[in-house]
Amino acid sequence: MAILNTSLYSNALMRTVPVSVVLPSDKVDENGKRMVKGPFKTLYLLHGIFGDNTDWLMGTRVARWAMDHNLAVVMPSGENRFYIDHGQGVQYGKFIGEELVELTREMFPLSTKKEDTYIGGLSMGGWGALINGVRHPETFGGVAALSGAILVDEAIPDTNNDQFLLASKDFMEQCTGHTKGTVQDSEDDLFKQLIKNAAAHEEQRFYIACGTEDALLPASEQVYQVLVELGFPAVLDLQPGGHEWDFWDLEIEKVIDWIEPETQAGISSGKIS
Repeated sequence: MAILNTSLYSNALMRTVPVSVVLPSDKVDENGKRMVKGPFKTLYLLHGIFGDNTDWLMGTRVARWAMDHNLAVVMPSGENRFYIDHGQGVQYGKFIGEELVELTREMFPLSTKKEDTYIGGLSMGGWGALINGVRHPETFGGVAALSGAILVDEAIPDTNNDQFLLASKDFMEQCTGHTKGTVQDSEDDLFKQLIKNAAAHEEQRFYIACGTEDALLPASEQVYQVLVELGFPAVLDLQPGGHEWDFWDLEIEKVIDWIEPETQAGISSGKIS
């Protein structure tokens, strides 16, 4: 596999953004003939809070699964901003949902078809995948949220807690751009957007997963229930585990199988098979 670490200038953020990309383009057969040339099915994969664009490569075997299945994976750095717009100059939603797709399609041999384009993530990135995926049903054919940290009004604390940042009102308000009571009926209201998409007969499928010992389990179950009620094809995978990399490593392989990319063994820089 080819693993590329680069920086892209984002007009939406008005700065350069680190991005890691996995491309299976160096795979050859036993005779040395290159086997795949694209355009590749693509998974835009988002990290969780406190993370960066290298998290998935360090914490899981996503590069191996992607290579085996001839899948391109694009992993941007999203800081702690929940992948949503924060006014002028900090438009993470625009960057993730629009600009990143346009830039990477110009730079790499990626498919431009909706049915070949997916977005996923863990925790904060699971939320980012959901909200940006449903905002852009014309772009993303499927959305995968692992242990999603769903942004609802209840997720914004009432007080500050110096011992744990995620329980701190000031920190979460800075991360999300919301105060308690401002999420519902806003442009960041996931359930409102899903209802709108269902009414417009937008076609997307969803993969929702969470560990049974994860405190975010109820949020994942709620999202899945709403998806089913609205008629979207959805998978719910609940397995033993917490909010941890061991769980996400197992689940990302399942996500890639769910995407149903081509499977093709060969010789590459990442594996001989």
